[in-house]
Amino acid sequence: MKSVEVDNYLDINRQSWNKRLEAHLTSDFYDVKGFVAGKSSLNPIELEILGNVEGKSILHIQCHFGQDSISLSRLGADVLGIDLLNQSIAKAK
Repeated sequence: MKSVEVDNYLDINRQSWNKRLEAHLTSDFYDVKGFVAGKSSLNPIELEILGNVEGKSILHIQCHFGQDSISLSRLGADVLGIDLLNQSIAKAK
C-alpha cells in the first residue's frame, strides 16, 4: 500500500512541475535570455558558501532546467544535473 502512495505522490509532483515549466522558462525570475547571454543564476550567498568550484565534481539533484548546474559548470566545475522531469532535462539541453 505504501508503494502506491509514493507513486501517486511522485506523479502528482511531476505533473505539478510540468505545469509550471513553461511559465518558469518565460518568467522574469529565471531571466532565461539574460542567462543565455552569460548571466549566472547563482546568488552571492551561494557563491560564498560554495567557494571556488573549479575542478570539483558536483551532483545537482532536482536541477529543474539546469541554470544553476550550467552556472556552476561555467565556473569550472564538472556538473551532473538530474531531475524528476524529462521535460526539464530536455529544456536544459
